[in-house]
Amino acid sequence: MSPEDKGRIPVTLIPGDGVGPEVVRAARRVVEAAGAPIEWEIHEAGAEVFKKGLPSGVPQDTMNSISKTRVVLKGPLATPVGFGEKSANVTLRKLFETYANVRPVREMPGVPTPYSGRGIDLVVVRENVEDLYAGIEYMQTPGVAQTLKLISVKGSEKIVRFAFEYARSEGRTKVACATKANIMKFSEGTMKRAFEKAAPDYPDIEPWHVIVDNAAHQLVKRPEQFDVLVTTNMNGDILSDLTSALIGGLGFAPSANIGNEVAIFEAVHGSAPKYAGKDVINPTAVILSSVMMLRYLGLYEEAAAVEHAVFVTLESGVLTGDVVGYDRGAATTAYTDAIIANLGKRTQHWAIRDVKPLQLPVLDAAADYVRPASRAVVGLDVFVESPLSASELGASLMELTHDTKLSLKMISSRGTKVFPPTGAMTETGDHFRCRFIIKENPGDLPDDDVHELLLRISSKYRWMHIEKLQEFDGELGFTRDQGEN
Repeated sequence: MSPEDKGRIPVTLIPGDGVGPEVVRAARRVVEAAGAPIEWEIHEAGAEVFKKGLPSGVPQDTMNSISKTRVVLKGPLATPVGFGEKSANVTLRKLFETYANVRPVREMPGVPTPYSGRGIDLVVVRENVEDLYAGIEYMQTPGVAQTLKLISVKGSEKIVRFAFEYARSEGRTKVACATKANIMKFSEGTMKRAFEKAAPDYPDIEPWHVIVDNAAHQLVKRPEQFDVLVTTNMNGDILSDLTSALIGGLGFAPSANIGNEVAIFEAVHGSAPKYAGKDVINPTAVILSSVMMLRYLGLYEEAAAVEHAVFVTLESGVLTGDVVGYDRGAATTAYTDAIIANLGKRTQHWAIRDVKPLQLPVLDAAADYVRPASRAVVGLDVFVESPLSASELGASLMELTHDTKLSLKMISSRGTKVFPPTGAMTETGDHFRCRFIIKENPGDLPDDDVHELLLRISSKYRWMHIEKLQEFDGELGFTRDQGEN
């Protein structure tokens, strides 16, 4: 995105909750002092909106402003207990399809940590709208909860290509992909396969895959080996908070939520209500988020000026209470004043990256992004609630369904086969997955046959969920349970 030749650039400004107004005010002061031609449109979201009875926490006039400006700088938003349903932060990210969460992490001058001098300078790129954060949950029985982990081929390809493009824009040379594909071969495996598909299109960048638990281990052991780390939503949420601790804490952790249409810039930290109004909070994270915003807008000189001023200020020993103790740290306003006073100065000891425009990936817009040449239905999983043992339930289901078009193959509990018996010692609850296979001519499963099976089962048991067992291009579209052959 390039700045307009004339006039000012409109940006939606959301002060946020708790310490939000203080840190956003600091960032706004610095951005304006740097001469950035920004026209702020101030709107609200979060706790106060929830209290007014709006369940989303995001008013329509805020939505309208974002739809117009396409760029947001915001403070942290709280979801108070007793008000609202969904996080307003997540709502904004999802409604505007800001699919890429970008969290830079680098060593800060004058901020002592156990890793000082190691040269940490990495970026976590987190998929931002899918995975467990779809927030689709059910109590399937009184004692068993389910959350759907939804990861799409298209969403995975977008985020891995974004990560490669982001690496190019900052002159970085390595992209690591962290997944749990060794266990979740379909969901997390989708991300791994998308990464391996995209990597050859970026021959200038070294790709490597790492299991996410090893990524956490390596980030603590040798973080300087990472350059860009791309991962799924839940993994990225955890790892990015870990990485911020390596360089001094959340007070130094900026972030951007970027989509092909809208970008939202914010600090990683929350609203920290116990510090609100005390003029002690560290505003560095949101100031550096504004640096990311300025670069996104094509205001590279202003962005570099602010980043240099932050580093010069830290080098000079002006530090906030989260670093040196709240009894002797600089106040939020005094720290901001120091940064503004240092605009125009340049750090001589810390590199500021020469950032190029980011090329966002553009993929096929069709909803049916993956089009298999062949597909077949081979059976049905029925999730059943029962207090019986697995053997008793299995015998009963076989008797109930013996003359239907499907036969009971096995029953599992918590992902482990428990019927037919394997001789293992697996504890079961009241929640079972019962796998039925089409007896003859698999390929289709008419609704009448599904209805008949469910009628038979429901004559004695509660069922709460069904799932068709499908094959795509001859490959199984479902997993086998532990112990199932």
